[in-house]
Amino acid sequence: MKKKLLSLVSATVLSAVVLAGCGSQSGSTGATGAELKTGLGTSVSISSSEDATADADGKAQADATIAAVTVDGNGKITQCIIDIAQTEIGVSAQGTITSDLNAEYPSKRELGDNYGMKKASAIGKEWYEQADAFAAWAVGKTASDISGMAISEGYAGDADLAASVSIHVTGFQAAVVEAVNNATALGAHEGDKLGLGVSTKISNSEDASAEGDGTAEAYTTISALTVGSDGKITSDIIDAVQAKITFDANGAITADTSADVKSKNELGEAYGMKKASAIGKEWNEQAAAYAAYTVGKTADEVAGTAMEEGRAADADLAASVSVHITDFNSVIAKAVAAAK
Repeated sequence: MKKKLLSLVSATVLSAVVLAGCGSQSGSTGATGAELKTGLGTSVSISSSEDATADADGKAQADATIAAVTVDGNGKITQCIIDIAQTEIGVSAQGTITSDLNAEYPSKRELGDNYGMKKASAIGKEWYEQADAFAAWAVGKTASDISGMAISEGYAGDADLAASVSIHVTGFQAAVVEAVNNATALGAHEGDKLGLGVSTKISNSEDASAEGDGTAEAYTTISALTVGSDGKITSDIIDAVQAKITFDANGAITADTSADVKSKNELGEAYGMKKASAIGKEWNEQAAAYAAYTVGKTADEVAGTAMEEGRAADADLAASVSVHITDFNSVIAKAVAAAK
């Protein structure tokens, strides 16, 4: 009788251990699918910037192509979202910024049909439709597959893909490949939905003066995240692109327009915040800490994070994140809303 009782107790304990193990693998949001990696990639160009002339303002233009992906254990893309933050900042022949510094700069995806490509498109498709078509084509492929895709003068070389994507794809290609190569296991599982949030401001831009060149700054904050069936964030990556385009007192662009503009995560320690940081942490470290803090929370819970003058008020959170978090919260809310 004692042996039977001991066997029953042992079986019960073993079952509890197994169930506990399954629970820990599925995460706090109840995910039960296989683990996925989450990745974010950017490809930034300022080559479309133009000098001002006697007849017209010039422009400082930053085009930040952004890709978010989830990747399975075989390195294949399971979900992909592509967007572009296209920021045009007017520059006069007197070396002044002519754009509204407080204006909102919606991304191409946010503009939707208002971007206005469909009328001029040879295939009758809006920009976001073509970006979605490329993203759908990328699903099931590896970074190597995307790197080796056929391209002809910047356009898709494959006839089937070209039928749904008639715009240049080199930026898409670069951003997606980087996203896959950067993909990390952060808590996402099969069944989670991928979301991408983007927000751009130009308020740090400055006119040229007798002391030096002006700066047109397109500052884009990004969140790529996944959301579980319960509406809670299961993984999150935060990044920012700070494209600074200089110009002189005559409105001529002085920045190297062929330069490779890296995101803050790509810059890492080269960004140089650690030395000036009160907590001794680099920007990418702080962004990663805040992203980790959001996992297991809903968008509303993230939005409700206690703040003082834009910074985290909670002492434990502030110990790892001393930068402003308002823009982080904004793109997280957009990304969660976009996760479908």
